[in-house]
Amino acid sequence: MDRGERLRRAFLPAAAAGSCLLVALVVVSACSRDPAPAAGPPPSEGAAWLLAGTNDERFARVAKHLRGFDVAMAETGYRYGELYWAGQDKNWDYAKYQAEKIRTAVRNGVERRPKRAQSAQMLEVALPGVEEAIKAKDAALFAERFDALTATCNTCHHAERVPFVHVRPPTTRTSPVGPLPADAGAP
Repeated sequence: MDRGERLRRAFLPAAAAGSCLLVALVVVSACSRDPAPAAGPPPSEGAAWLLAGTNDERFARVAKHLRGFDVAMAETGYRYGELYWAGQDKNWDYAKYQAEKIRTAVRNGVERRPKRAQSAQMLEVALPGVEEAIKAKDAALFAERFDALTATCNTCHHAERVPFVHVRPPTTRTSPVGPLPADAGAP
């Protein structure tokens, strides 16, 4: 089995599931091992599209797929919904995990699109309050702080001239993650 086939089998399912970071890692790995352009026409299947061409061409493809801040916001929107349901379920470990992932997604978005940094700093006002409520395992405080987080998100969207992106707490679960069973702590 050749290297392209191994990479395709190992990484394509994750990339297809939306893992932009994984795509970037594949390119960096491929570029560091084989900087020479691929011989012949570019492969058309699997992860091989990522391996064809020069390093500059490979990185240009990854940049195209990572884009600007919209990819970070897509992940943040998902994490926001999961954070909401985790708070509703009092699944504090999952809530903490989602809050951390929101922070990471926004930080990565700012790295790709530094001009969004000033607006993204608004998150540093609201998210610590949510994290405080999570740490306290206080559902009422969580609800209050989550409302403040929602207002902050909408204020940021106005500042970035996208007021039509108006977020609100979800009304329907879209994730298979739900309330912990009563015996969740049992082995």
